[in-house]
Amino acid sequence: MRCKVTFWPSGKTVDVKPGTTLLDAARRAGVPVSTRCGGKAACFMCKVAVRPGSELQPMKDIERRKLCGLESEGIRLACQARAAGKVAVDVPKDPLRAAIERQLARQAEDDSLW
Repeated sequence: MRCKVTFWPSGKTVDVKPGTTLLDAARRAGVPVSTRCGGKAACFMCKVAVRPGSELQPMKDIERRKLCGLESEGIRLACQARAAGKVAVDVPKDPLRAAIERQLARQAEDDSLW
């Protein structure tokens, strides 16, 4: 059995074996997910929003402790959440990329004044 993981907003989809982390699935699909710890649940940067109805393996204690209740909002750590079936994931923009885009938008507004 294979698991189909779809990443949004890109719409990229990848088929993976059950038990594959969402971080590994994202890498295989070419979807950038921020991480500093290399998948050890130490940096908390790989937070993703898992859409309702997604099929994941049960959450382990380390992820539950890190999330401190955010899992009730569909937030999971991509390095810890493991596919068990069809999964749909919303990946937030990289914080640095988002900051650069905001700055470029401000500069474009300033340029339009001249």
